[in-house]
Amino acid sequence: MSDQFEFPEFYSFPPFFTIQPNLTTREKQLGLWRELILGYHTNLKIKSLIVHDCPLWKNNAIGRELSHEDIKKVMIDFVKSGHGEWVDDANTRCRILWRKPEQLASDIYEWAEKNGYINSVCTVFELHSGEDVNGMSFEGADEELLRRALSILEQGGSCTIFKGDTSSEDGIKFF
Repeated sequence: MSDQFEFPEFYSFPPFFTIQPNLTTREKQLGLWRELILGYHTNLKIKSLIVHDCPLWKNNAIGRELSHEDIKKVMIDFVKSGHGEWVDDANTRCRILWRKPEQLASDIYEWAEKNGYINSVCTVFELHSGEDVNGMSFEGADEELLRRALSILEQGGSCTIFKGDTSSEDGIKFF
């Protein structure tokens, strides 16, 4: 699968690939699927999941894979948890929210405080790809998600967004 992502032990447990009928067990299992999907995509900085082409659904090492019906159940639960949202009406592509917009807004403001950006201006590009954001939860985040987080900060009076010539040149002044 990937040399950059260490799969958890439960990924090698054959029953993990069959949604369990017992409600308590199923809830735990779906929680593990949420953890796996989010961890995999966050670790590898993958912004969306193509449902029919996701490598997580199949573990060749143990010869197991989720059925199409079980994939639907996992994805419905994942989106319902708030860590994903459908990009299309056919539910074939899901935007992965590495962090929820509210969490990202908090992370961005904390970064601005720690790095001296209060009463200063930076660009959306700097927030997304600048040197100061290495290792931050919003580094390389989906631009729409980043803008939603900034909108939360703006609505709370913590920043103002200024339009630039291009979207990546939009400025943010933190208060």
